[in-house]
Amino acid sequence: DEIPANDPNPKKRPQNVSATNAVPTSSEGSFDQVLQESVEKAEELRTMQAPNRKGIWSRSQQPRERAMVGPRFEQTIMADQPRPYAAIELIHKQPVRWTKERRVSCDGGGGPLGHPRIFINVDKPQICWCTYCGLPFAHEHHRKLLEAQPSTSYPLEPTGQTGEVEFSQKITDKPLEQR
Repeated sequence: DEIPANDPNPKKRPQNVSATNAVPTSSEGSFDQVLQESVEKAEELRTMQAPNRKGIWSRSQQPRERAMVGPRFEQTIMADQPRPYAAIELIHKQPVRWTKERRVSCDGGGGPLGHPRIFINVDKPQICWCTYCGLPFAHEHHRKLLEAQPSTSYPLEPTGQTGEVEFSQKITDKPLEQR
């Protein structure tokens, strides 16, 4: 890659979506419909990172518009490509888990679908999240202070949205038992 310079006339990146996608093509039974898409819509789909997020969310992540270039992606119907939602947007819909202890543990629900158990210190008056799955935790003692803030990165109470996960995903509270 190049080091970005303060160029008053930056080079315009050529679009990678072929105009031949606008020409109807037979799919011969795969979906029993004509394969066709507009160049503008395909270019928009190619440049968005995820349906619910436009830009990158990690320094090590390659922007989709730079990753999906070259002959491999020419004449590709972008609407048929997998486009999963960005988990970073979904995890910020999870409500804060309030606790009365200074330290909480998170194992992602345990069992084969969880992650290694980690311990989170919730002494500070802030929302602390699990570094594996992103679930938010806070101490009950700091509730009034957090509620007084104009905005928080996580909802402080359950909002009833479809993406919310219950606090305990375990069927049993006994150690070493699976869900």
